[in-house]
Amino acid sequence: MATFPQWLPWALLSAAFAALTAIFARLGLQQVDADLAMLLRTVAIVAVLGLFVAATGKWRNPLALPGRTLLWLLLSALATGASWLCYFRALQRGPASQVAPVDKLSVVLVAVFAVAFLHERLAWREWLGVAMIGGGVLLMALRR
Repeated sequence: MATFPQWLPWALLSAAFAALTAIFARLGLQQVDADLAMLLRTVAIVAVLGLFVAATGKWRNPLALPGRTLLWLLLSALATGASWLCYFRALQRGPASQVAPVDKLSVVLVAVFAVAFLHERLAWREWLGVAMIGGGVLLMALRR
């Protein structure tokens, strides 16, 4: 019998919050520039995460981390920021029901990048799932 993966509840919650992100952002972008909206969202995230890390006693000096770790985290932050900039601009200009699925094309790209750069291996059925997600993105994004 397969064991229940411990990461699965967190991944499902992530998906639910990502869906709410699109809906809330689309509603909030109606009378504000996308870049300013992203800045306000980022400030809120930093404040909440700062409180969370402090309250749980997880704070430690980031400069004590290995340089390579800091570099990868910095690159991740820059990629996140670029993704958010593009996402917010897309949401401001298009319907959430089309923008969000195209954004989820990242699932396909993660699979490809994980194989190319992290040397992960996907079985044929996993590739089939990736292809289905890609096909679903196309179906959701294209207008009738």
